[in-house]
Amino acid sequence: MQEHYDYLKKIDKDPSNLIKGLQAVQASEGYVSDESIKAVAAYFSLPIVEVEGVLSFYAQFKRNKPGKFHICVCDGTACHIKGSTLILDWISTELGINDGETDEKGLFSLETVACLGCCSLAPVLSINGKVYGNLDRKGTVKILREYRAK
Repeated sequence: MQEHYDYLKKIDKDPSNLIKGLQAVQASEGYVSDESIKAVAAYFSLPIVEVEGVLSFYAQFKRNKPGKFHICVCDGTACHIKGSTLILDWISTELGINDGETDEKGLFSLETVACLGCCSLAPVLSINGKVYGNLDRKGTVKILREYRAK
């Protein structure tokens, strides 16, 4: 738990800084673990249930550890119109995980995002920030299999 305090020390212990503290944890770990919740609650002298309430209210916070390859499927207007829900279905089928989940091996995690800002390439997904566009079923599955082989 000590590691959490190292970056929390830069934040004033006033409970009004709870979101800043949770953002610092997530920036460091990639998500907010149960251990982190306890550390943050102790640091800000708040009940654990209050920290969990903030986590569940704000969509920006992730409670699951991301996979080695974090897949974001764009569901902005252009991508949605061009079939992003199908892309999400193909990925779910290929990897055996649903939106917001990480596979058992910790290799892949899947998340739907509001927009990746690549509308001219719709539909798109990104894996660890690398964008793939103009996707169809064959291309999507090929990309996933390439990452699986890494």
